[in-house]
Amino acid sequence: MKLVTYLNDGHDHLGIVVDNKVYAMDELHNDLPNTMAMFLNFWEELIPMARAVEQKIKEGLIRETQGELFNEAKIFAPVPHPTSCRDAYAFRQHVASARRNRKVDMIPEYDQYPIFYFTNHNSIQGPGDIVCMPDHFQKLDFELEASIVICKPGRNIKAADADEYIGGLMIMNDMSARTLQMEEMKLNLGPAKGKDFCTVIGPMLVTLDELEQYEVPCKENHTGKAWNLGMKCWVNDKQVSEGNLADMDWTFAEIIERCSYGVDLMPGDVIGSGTVGTGCFLELNGTGLLNNPEFEPKWLQDGDVVEMEIDGLGKLTNKIVKDESDFSILALKKNV
Repeated sequence: MKLVTYLNDGHDHLGIVVDNKVYAMDELHNDLPNTMAMFLNFWEELIPMARAVEQKIKEGLIRETQGELFNEAKIFAPVPHPTSCRDAYAFRQHVASARRNRKVDMIPEYDQYPIFYFTNHNSIQGPGDIVCMPDHFQKLDFELEASIVICKPGRNIKAADADEYIGGLMIMNDMSARTLQMEEMKLNLGPAKGKDFCTVIGPMLVTLDELEQYEVPCKENHTGKAWNLGMKCWVNDKQVSEGNLADMDWTFAEIIERCSYGVDLMPGDVIGSGTVGTGCFLELNGTGLLNNPEFEPKWLQDGDVVEMEIDGLGKLTNKIVKDESDFSILALKKNV
């Protein structure tokens, strides 16, 4: 299934997308909820009902007037209010390239265990404008990723069992203000202010049964599902990035295993994959400068349009917008 949160009767509303039309979930069945949070909290009870309703739509048993064209609907983040948001570091190619560009060796611990950080779950958004403060424009960057949402509670989940805790996949854009990020990480803490202003997910949550045709074996000596899904990003209609979700070295199942160690994962927790190789300007600029000292680095600017597409997961489109405020926290640094 393809699930969305969209504007219906002036409110955020859970919808199901079939043949490019979105249908209000609770209008299709009295026992289905109108929010993604409720759907995730009662996932195992509600998913059979939702699949039955989806089949009725496909068979033409639902009135056409109940649906709204997906391309004309106001779409929000599929999970508009995550209970938490973590972002992992699953693509070895991205990590190795970034370290090579800084002329440092690949860190051996990368291959020993998956890592992640917490970002601001209250700054999640979907398609549309991304409003940025002046300091964010100091090396403003996109990051092309995929993400999952947890659909049932669990603790100390083993990787072999973890895929059944995944409600579905979404595109993720982990927006990054690199100057803020690099400054704070010099103190061996973070990232925080370089990341917490915006993380974009969407436009839809696609359940794993919908993606079975894309399943491929995961990397050797790893555990969990993997998917052959092409990943692309454009800035102002110019393609800047291309990769594949199958290139993840650490699987989402293995990431869940680490995230849940001694901790309760809850329905609505969002977990990102980390950046695919070539999936951000930081990496692309470093590679460009390594190969050509005269290369001109690129960063996102006011008015830029960022489009991300992952096979089977749709296209996520955002416009960068400058906040009217001139407030700067970089200007508050103490000189000692």
